[in-house]
Amino acid sequence: MVRAGLTPERLTLAGADLADEAGFEQVTLSALARRFDVKPASLYAHVKSSHELKTRIALFALEELADRVSEAVAGRAGKDALTAFANAYRDYARAHPGRYDATRYRLDPQTALAGAGVRHARMTRAILRGYDLPEPDETHAVRMLGSVFHGYASLEAAGAFDHTDIGTQQSWAWTLDRLDAALRARPAP
Repeated sequence: MVRAGLTPERLTLAGADLADEAGFEQVTLSALARRFDVKPASLYAHVKSSHELKTRIALFALEELADRVSEAVAGRAGKDALTAFANAYRDYARAHPGRYDATRYRLDPQTALAGAGVRHARMTRAILRGYDLPEPDETHAVRMLGSVFHGYASLEAAGAFDHTDIGTQQSWAWTLDRLDAALRARPAP
């Protein structure tokens, strides 16, 4: 019998909340069942496995983050768009550490193409239009920005920057200034 009130959507949201509280790696069907005071077998009517649950959480988090980034960059261009984009990623990672980790969960190609990851790539390319980069430079820039934003957010979350008197916000602003300068620089032909 399907327990009243349990749906895949409700389990996904509860799993996302659990990820933020305990860490994405701690999200299991057993842990989620304890939240609802049901046996883990009760959840199989809604999700097939922990992998499916984590995939659902990843897709949910990617969509949630894409919505925030889209709102942040609307009407902006150049460095303003770059800064808004970067800040939306960092703010999301700080507010929702488990969900942010879920955005990096490896998805199969078909699932990835159907998810909001495509929106993230399009938004990144959209902010780069202000820099007028030819290919393959634009693709390199997409990868560079993703690496810097994800790397910074991950290191900051791990406390890697806690050992100096220089604040992380100051370093973040410096990083964004340098990224803007690098994107504006024209390589020699």
